Amino acid sequence: MFNKRLRQTRMDKGLTQQKMADLLGVGLRSYQKYEQGERTPSFDSLVKIADILGVSTDYLLCRDDYLKSLGVSFDEH
Repeated sequence: MFNKRLRQTRMDKGLTQQKMADLLGVGLRSYQKYEQGERTPSFDSLVKIADILGVSTDYLLCRDDYLKSLGVSFDEH
């Protein structure tokens, strides 16, 4: 699910895969593997991705439904 949410959020923000790779300081192929679900980012990269996209790490990790069930409020994006 992370990979799908990452791709959709990136597209919603109007960013290309190359731009995301550049902002993260990784190669294009490495970033593409995140979106294809073949590779997961390190914790530091996950935080950076969330900051670039303006969303929480919980949102990217599809924990928003769980947090809502606990009564935690947050902006999705």
